[in-house]
Amino acid sequence: MPRPVAKHARHLAGRRHLCCDATVTRELQHGYGDAVHILDDTFLLSTLARLGKPETQMTAARGLLRHIYQGLLAAAVSSEFPVAEVDVPTRMMEFTEKGIWHGNVIDPDTKVVIACLVRAGVLPSEICLELLSQVLDPKNLRLDYLSMSRRVDDDGRVIGTDEAGLKIGGPIRDAILLIPDPMGATGGTVARTIELYQELDYGPARKEIALPMIATPEFMQRMRSECPGVTVYTGRLDRGLSTPEALAQPPGTVDGECGLTDNQYIVPGAGGVGEVLTNSWV
Repeated sequence: MPRPVAKHARHLAGRRHLCCDATVTRELQHGYGDAVHILDDTFLLSTLARLGKPETQMTAARGLLRHIYQGLLAAAVSSEFPVAEVDVPTRMMEFTEKGIWHGNVIDPDTKVVIACLVRAGVLPSEICLELLSQVLDPKNLRLDYLSMSRRVDDDGRVIGTDEAGLKIGGPIRDAILLIPDPMGATGGTVARTIELYQELDYGPARKEIALPMIATPEFMQRMRSECPGVTVYTGRLDRGLSTPEALAQPPGTVDGECGLTDNQYIVPGAGGVGEVLTNSWV
């Protein structure tokens, strides 16, 4: 089949509601700024709820994670990626010259780098790579591996990140950088990831998009203060340790929000996602 003929490319940015006929991607209203998108998707919330159950173990969790990241990636790509207008011959060309579909698709020449944060981020990153390879030219896709872990003090509180190894394939200046780290707790790993590309003189990227399936107010605040250029798409905002007064108000609009324990674990959260996904409890 001939390659789709691109009429032109355009960039669609910052749409709060993504509409296609009767389908609408809904988002929660909040005060974290236009760069943050908290999806209000019942199916996504249902899969996240099941993923966090104590009885959900490795096999089921991996399947649920695939559904979750299909939804997150679709929302981010539909709003943030360049679009090309194309003419695509269909199989009906055998019967009529009218068998050509005309419409908008993701620009197949878009370059994407996926920052895979070992270990909880491995499966989400591979899912994103597989899905994007179905709609983009595979030669424009790259998967970088960054092995990072929490650095904690004697009381178990997070004080930074440690890098055990990096497999980074080069500059990201002409690419969209995706960071599908599933648990947006403190925001430290996302901030450090962007910092590492800068230290290597590989950035900045064309656009930086974080894809935590669950995030906290603390994560949002850190993105705003340290990484204002990062766009965030998340399936759920967890602020379970907030004051009743804060919980009664839209997210990000009043003080008293909290989603982390003293040891920086998300509440209600989903527990040790990396451990569940790998069945390795270390």
